[in-house]
Amino acid sequence: MSIAIVYSRAQLGIESPLVTIEVHLSNGLPALSIVGLPEAAVKESKDRVRSAIINSRYEFPLKRITINLAPADLPKQGGRYDLPIALGILAASGQIPKEDLINQEYVGELALTGELRSIPGALPFTIAAKNADRPVILPLENAEEASLIREAEIHPVRHLLEVCAHIEGQDRIPAYTQTEQLVASDQTPDLSEVKGQQHAKRALEIAAAGGHNLLFIGPPGTGKTMLASRLPGILPPMTETEAIETASIASITRNLSAQSWKQRPFRSPHHTSSAVALVGGGSHPKPGEISLSHNGVLFLDELPEFDRKVLEVLREPLETGQINISRAAHQTEFPARFQMVAAMNPCPCGYLGDESGRCRCSPDQVNRYKAKISGPLLDRIDLQIEVMTLKNSDLLNDSPSGESSNIVKQRVEKAREQQLQRQGKANHLLSSREIPEICALQENDKTLLQSAIQKLGLSARSVNRIRKVARTIADLENSTQIQTSHLTEAISYRRLDRGQN
Repeated sequence: MSIAIVYSRAQLGIESPLVTIEVHLSNGLPALSIVGLPEAAVKESKDRVRSAIINSRYEFPLKRITINLAPADLPKQGGRYDLPIALGILAASGQIPKEDLINQEYVGELALTGELRSIPGALPFTIAAKNADRPVILPLENAEEASLIREAEIHPVRHLLEVCAHIEGQDRIPAYTQTEQLVASDQTPDLSEVKGQQHAKRALEIAAAGGHNLLFIGPPGTGKTMLASRLPGILPPMTETEAIETASIASITRNLSAQSWKQRPFRSPHHTSSAVALVGGGSHPKPGEISLSHNGVLFLDELPEFDRKVLEVLREPLETGQINISRAAHQTEFPARFQMVAAMNPCPCGYLGDESGRCRCSPDQVNRYKAKISGPLLDRIDLQIEVMTLKNSDLLNDSPSGESSNIVKQRVEKAREQQLQRQGKANHLLSSREIPEICALQENDKTLLQSAIQKLGLSARSVNRIRKVARTIADLENSTQIQTSHLTEAISYRRLDRGQN
């Protein structure tokens, strides 16, 4: 029977579901048809495959060729099916043996010469193939990122001829092995380079220790962006699972660097970004900035300059740590467990309260400027810090200011370790059910918090976040119980709550 079966995989979010490619040759007028919900790039593969087979000195069969990409209801996109389709045609026509085809999985885009080009999503493909206990054959350009998956059997190839020789047993392709273990190179800027701003640095340390969201408010040139860019340098290193998740998202967007795959991402989208750019979307859903910053930092500079509708789409992923993108044909889910850091000026001109008297903004202009950020979004920002103008003595001091990132990182890692031992996750992930036990307050502190609720008009969400921040401050001081000083400091970080606007 002139039929061959080849295994490959689709790309659906960061998942890679199995696609069975069935190739059938029958008598009739020469034709090639592809069924199974292929999009334009998949339909065009017939021309690439024909030229690749002919230029590889094989015969393209002059028969009626039917190619089925199963399951039929799963959308297929991209040029990733070129290689398995070509192999299926060659096997169905008897030019290569088809017995061993189903023991491996294949992916790769073919050039007209038969050479293989890289594809996006090689990492999720390798993960899924490894879980299915099958070796993978993929383009050489994807070998390094695929090798991040330990114990996966990877056979990288440059040309269709190499794959055929491997299947025929003439010239077996050796499994790819990394010559040395890839580690993240430390290229993050140091915290000691930020002059002064000890109060803001303290808030940055608390945010890193508990995974809390953070907002810097201050005039231009006070170091808000510098502080935000140094947050990844004091965060604890990612676990293997976290690193693989983050690398998988980068892989499907072709942004993965195997040399720095364990570095926490730092994304800083421009304030003109659309909602789709921020959360993801498109006819074939792609991850947005919040997913590209998964397990890392999303920095939103000039926060009020973002369109309000764009900012509002952040509310759900800030709570759930994921984003669901629904389309008529299917639904795609991307992880989005990011730490948000934002910066804004105190007024439209940026110099409200400046001693030089440069600010000419009216109270109505200031209120309208601040009102661009909704109350529900502010509720989700745990720490709201005022960054003051630097003193001349600090500005002209050329020596390092304060502790280095490594020293702060040691305290952060120690605090995170306490949290993992106590509740198995960072403090910002505590649910409302866990807060009464883990963030327990003494009776006099409950009275203090009750007074703050009445004075500042705090919401229930704000109160819970204050207790989480207080728990983080206690962890930094290695305290088993939240003290009054910890709670007082946590309350002081709610500068923009409604009662203070």
